[in-house]
Amino acid sequence: MVLTTHAVAGAAVASLMPNHPVLGFVAGFGSHFLLDAIPHSEYSLASVKLDPKDKMNNDMIINKKFFYDILKIAIDVILGITVCLLVWRPTEPYIFSAILWGAIGGITPDALQFVYWKLRCEPFTSIQHFHHWVHSKRDLDNDPTIGAFIQILLIFGIILIFKIL
Repeated sequence: MVLTTHAVAGAAVASLMPNHPVLGFVAGFGSHFLLDAIPHSEYSLASVKLDPKDKMNNDMIINKKFFYDILKIAIDVILGITVCLLVWRPTEPYIFSAILWGAIGGITPDALQFVYWKLRCEPFTSIQHFHHWVHSKRDLDNDPTIGAFIQILLIFGIILIFKIL
């Protein structure tokens, strides 16, 4: 799932509790795993080294490709947070805070994968195991059109549902 989708879902659940940005972050964090259970496609990162036998051995190599990947990730994060702020248009600081922390919570589990890859210690090992366990076993990376369509539908569906509530 792209980070924009995770940010929108995190902001959406956080919008239901604007006086509690910490709970918004936690709810956004949890929403990440719910979304990852849905079959989807992801964009490739050139610096990620995959182990087809054991996903826990995957790694992200810091090289020239890594900095290109960081730029790709940064654009995705900025797009996600921008969409959240445009959709919910928070005018009060506490609502802005809740939306922002919810969006950040929604993308944090993917950031923790990088931490796991570099430290390989608890609690990151357990989080990574859970992340792999909950993640859809059917990816749509070979059919990115359907994968992208599903994520666009999710984004619009989430916005529609949470803006009506």
